[in-house]
Amino acid sequence: MTLADIKDLMADDLRATDKLILERLASDVVLINQIGHYIINNGGKRLRPLIVLLSARACGYQGTHHLTMAAVIEFIHTSTLLHDDVVDESNTRRGNKTANEVWGNAASVLVGDFLYSRAFEMMVKPGLMSIMQIMSESTNVIAEGEVLQLLNCHDAETDEHRYMDVIERKTAKLFEAAALMGSALTQKTHWDEALAAYGRHLGAAFQLIDDVLDYTGDAAALGKSLGDDLAEGKPTLPLIYAMQQASKTDAATIKDAIEAGDISKISQVTAIIQSTGAIGYTITIAQQQAKLAQAAAAALPRSPYQQAMSALADLAVNRNH
Repeated sequence: MTLADIKDLMADDLRATDKLILERLASDVVLINQIGHYIINNGGKRLRPLIVLLSARACGYQGTHHLTMAAVIEFIHTSTLLHDDVVDESNTRRGNKTANEVWGNAASVLVGDFLYSRAFEMMVKPGLMSIMQIMSESTNVIAEGEVLQLLNCHDAETDEHRYMDVIERKTAKLFEAAALMGSALTQKTHWDEALAAYGRHLGAAFQLIDDVLDYTGDAAALGKSLGDDLAEGKPTLPLIYAMQQASKTDAATIKDAIEAGDISKISQVTAIIQSTGAIGYTITIAQQQAKLAQAAAAALPRSPYQQAMSALADLAVNRNH
């Protein structure tokens, strides 16, 4: 299945989710509407809400609360993007100016807070304590991941374990929460373990490939400049592995670039990454994570939705943006 096939399968649910997102963005504070619409309509993949919808259908859910939870997950994700761009001092995302570049840091942080609180207001609607437990724990873990990433920035001593810890908390945890919505909404808790594992491994695979694309992708397709991670001093797995395998001189070059956030050395750093096999190594780890996600999805009843969940794992690692 291609991504287009999956979106065709879920077309009605995706349209209803988009409609709900726009409805719940509404505020009588004009700036909230402006920034909220700007970032929500800014070319996002809607991958996390898609996981909510697929998980719910794969578990046999027939109601409409999955639409609410898909919107909730997208609002929380969008809130983290607004905050991330302020912390990272980013000025472009998906090929457009970031909200903080257009409206300033204060407005971006506060609108991010609005989206976060609107998400919690909405997640009460299904009336299920299990959803509140999943989402409250997940958002707390994500916040910890954000702080851990901040601590790792410009730290060339960051190892693979610390890197994966950040991924699991900052990225994979929201994927996990999205996947768990299927069992939460249907109250079929015997699928909790499989769904949590599916989301966790899918999220890790997705982030690993994102980190690969920062050194191998097409800037126009990515909607950002190559080497942004290096400019922000983020020691991602391609850099970590390259430092381990490179000569002392080349390892020192990467170390200095991370510590200084020196984008001027991007060509030299990219050449070292390529020569050490760091890209292949990172892709292999991502493929392993994708296979674990597919193994977890195989525990669900066979259906077009379950097949789409499995296909998403392949799509997460075989993409150019």
